[in-house]
Amino acid sequence: MVDTPEPRRETLREIAARHGRAYDTLRTQWSRHPAWPPPIDKRGRFYLYDSAAVDKVIADHFQRPATKLKNRQLYTAREIEAATGISAATIRADQSKKRADGTPRWPAPDNTDGPANRWYGRTVIAALKKRRSYGRTTA
Repeated sequence: MVDTPEPRRETLREIAARHGRAYDTLRTQWSRHPAWPPPIDKRGRFYLYDSAAVDKVIADHFQRPATKLKNRQLYTAREIEAATGISAATIRADQSKKRADGTPRWPAPDNTDGPANRWYGRTVIAALKKRRSYGRTTA
């Protein structure tokens, strides 16, 4: 007989901390997704979830796919659009918008020489890590 490992049990707060997301995002949005696993137990008044099942749902529905950008290469907005799926118009619009903490939603270009603004791959990757991912799916 094969021993099955005991599932790692976590609360929504612990899941949020591990994934670097706000607790309210997990509680009000992610955990209400139809694919979210049911709780497996309770600790006090908090539900516990199987971390492996939660990680699978997050990977399938909420995480942005990794981009294949080179850190030291310069990219135009159109090239970023092709690599990430974020439209060039969104990049240009987000340069003038601010987050709640006052930081710009998209960083200033690293190179403004020539006809198009360009960003280093490392700048784009850092901006994508801060960017919200939307888990909306069509039925």
